[in-house]
This record gives sequence, structure tokens and C-alpha cells, in this order.
Amino acid sequence: MLAALVLGVAGAGFWMYRHLDGNITSTDLEHRLGDDRPDNLSPGSKNILVVGSDSRAGANAKYGKGLETMQSDTLMVVHLAADRKWATVMSLPRDSYVRIPSCERGDGKKSAPHSFKINESFAIGGSKGDIAGAAACTIKTVEANTGLRMDHFMSVDFQGFKGMVNALGGIEVCPKEPIHDKKAHLDMAAGCQTVKDEKALGYVRTRYSVGDGSDLGRIGRQQEFMRALAEKAQKKLTSPDDLYDFLDETTKSLTTDKDLAGLKPLYDLANEVKGIPKDRLTFLTVPNYPRQADVPSDRANVVWQYPQAAELFDKLAHDKEVDKKRLKAASKKPIPTRSVRVQVLNGTGVSGRAAEVAKDLRALGFTVTTTGNAPKRVGRTTVSYPERLRRPAQVLASRLPDPATRGGEGGVVPGAVTLTVGPDYEGLR
Repeated sequence: MLAALVLGVAGAGFWMYRHLDGNITSTDLEHRLGDDRPDNLSPGSKNILVVGSDSRAGANAKYGKGLETMQSDTLMVVHLAADRKWATVMSLPRDSYVRIPSCERGDGKKSAPHSFKINESFAIGGSKGDIAGAAACTIKTVEANTGLRMDHFMSVDFQGFKGMVNALGGIEVCPKEPIHDKKAHLDMAAGCQTVKDEKALGYVRTRYSVGDGSDLGRIGRQQEFMRALAEKAQKKLTSPDDLYDFLDETTKSLTTDKDLAGLKPLYDLANEVKGIPKDRLTFLTVPNYPRQADVPSDRANVVWQYPQAAELFDKLAHDKEVDKKRLKAASKKPIPTRSVRVQVLNGTGVSGRAAEVAKDLRALGFTVTTTGNAPKRVGRTTVSYPERLRRPAQVLASRLPDPATRGGEGGVVPGAVTLTVGPDYEGLR
């Protein structure tokens, strides 16, 4: 939305342009990301990682104390189609339990690869307040778990969000029930009302006092709020003064990668995307389910739902428009990873390979029944299954880069899917 509005700056004075351009902070990320990155499978399309930072530095200190690292409150991937006729905004729940790769900390030391909430990646890289490190670790984590290559990065903090809303005179929201949330600094009556400043920020940040208290409910409110903000901006920002105030507030709290920094790159991007119709701008959330279904003691996190999440990532990677209704329908009855029983057979001839793969599977929550050697060596990793286990087999197959699948076959373990490891196995996603 910012990029689309920047079009109006073309007629502004040179001093305004210089001021707004100077507001934007840039960070150089290329040397921090390494060479082990996903391939760009759809040249011309763009993936922009957008982070809502809840850093407590400076004017943000009043929102909480005791946070020694940078924090991310919202995480989204904006996919712009190569033909610029559609776009998808994909939210990644901050409570997503994912694999976090090794990242460089603020003190120069490397973190060990491990699994935790996805928003921890921002804190690891930003352990000393370095936005470049925070961005790099977050990009590496998102790329490793989605297979999508990020082309650009943007971050905006609390103050920038409030400034955008205030410059528009507030946004109307219609909560069905009163909201009283001390953590979000929010005390709101039920019914339609226009919110700005602290109330607007509190509304999109509130979590525990609304609905089921999950991050998923908050994501829904954030998406609705941002859509309303975009629509009001298009209607209201018709005068140079209004537009300048809005952009001034936004750019003061905006950090981007080096290639996107400045009004000129944003202006160029705006020219590419300004024609996308509203009905082809899709907001969605990665399909997921409570991790408690896999780990009964974990009531705080969610895990991404497969094969639906893998299919979503693959569509975006190949620049194919996502049917939100179809995705939602396919995600109604998740199959917990814990319920997928797998026997692992070593078809490589390399001793100990089955045990290594079994360890990978258990780390993702799969139930490994047995390990052993395949009757003969194979040239490719395969997933075989009896027909009644087709859906569990799809869950397993979706975590492998490109396995061969064979239905109608059963293994020696009743009720289990068989994974025969070939020399092409390079790990699970």
C-alpha cells in the first residue's frame, strides 16, 4: 500500500522528496544470507518479507520491559505475481513451531540449529539491536521452512503503525464484544467505532482477551484492519498535504533491504503493482493446527498443516494464484504428524542411513515404528502405502522435496506408511 501511495509524491517539491527519502533506513543483507538459499522458480515474481517489529527501544519502551532483544509481532510474505495481475499476502503465525537454522548473533557467535517459535529468529539475529541481523535470521528461517526465496524485506514498528492510522484520521472497527486487555493497553466498548493512536495499536495487538486468545484470531483482526486501512487511504489521500503526512509517518519507522530503500525503488514498484484489483489481492494464513495434537504438553504453539502448507508454498514458488476458499476447505480436517506411523527402510546401501532418517522424522513429530534395510537398493526415495493410508502418506510425502509415491502397497508393519530412502534424500522440509 505504501508503494502505491508513493506515486503521488512525483508532484511534490524536491525538498519533500529528500526528506521522505531520508526517513527510510536501509540494511545490507546479501552477505549475511549465505549461498544455501532456495532457487527462484518464477523469474519476474517477487516475495517481500514484511515484519511488524515490537521493539521496546526509544518511544516503544512503554509497551513492555525486560525484553533484551529485538522482537517481531507480525510476520507476512507478500507475493507479487510476475504479470502483476494478482498478489497474495500470507501470514505466518508468530507461534509457529518451526526449524530455525544457524544464525549469526549480535555478538558475532553462531546459534545452533534448533526448533522453536518462528519469531525467535528475529530475536536471535537482533540480540544486540541490529536490524540487519534480525532480518537476515528471519529470512533464513522463512526460506528454510517454506522453500520460497525472499527478494525484499520491510520492517515497521509500533510508532510507524500508529502514525499511518493517525494520518488517516483513524480506522473504523466493529468488535462484537467489549475488549479489556492490560497487555495491549486496550479498554474498548463493543460496537462500531473509529480508533487511532493507542487504541488502534491495542486493537491489532490484543490477543488474550478476545476469542480463544490465540495468535490466529489476532492475525484475522490484523488482516481486516490492514484491508480497511488500505481502502481508506485510497479514498482519503487525495491532497498533497494528506499524502505527505501519511508518508512522513510511515517512512520514519520503515526499514528495508538495500535494493528497496528510498522512494525511487518504491515508486518503481508502485508502477508495477498499481493495477492489481481488490478482488485479486488475497489475505490468508498458512494452514496450521495446535501443536498439542503432536505434543500434548505444548499448549502454546501451532504447527503448519501438511500437505496443505506444502501445496501453498509450491503454488507461490511457481507463481500460481491461490484459491483461498479451496485451501480453507482442504484444511478443515488436519492429520496430526504424530498420528502418521512410518517404517523406514534403507535403500542406499550406506550403513546407518535408516536410523539417521528416523531421527529426522521424529524431530518433526512422526511416529517411527521400525527401521531396517530395503530388499534391494533403490535409485530414488519412495513413499509407499496401502490405499486406506493415502492421506497420512500425503502428509509424509509433502515433507520430502520430490519423492516417488506408490499406492496399493503395504509394508511389513500394519497401519504404517513405508519410506524407502534413496541416494537422493537430502532431508525433510
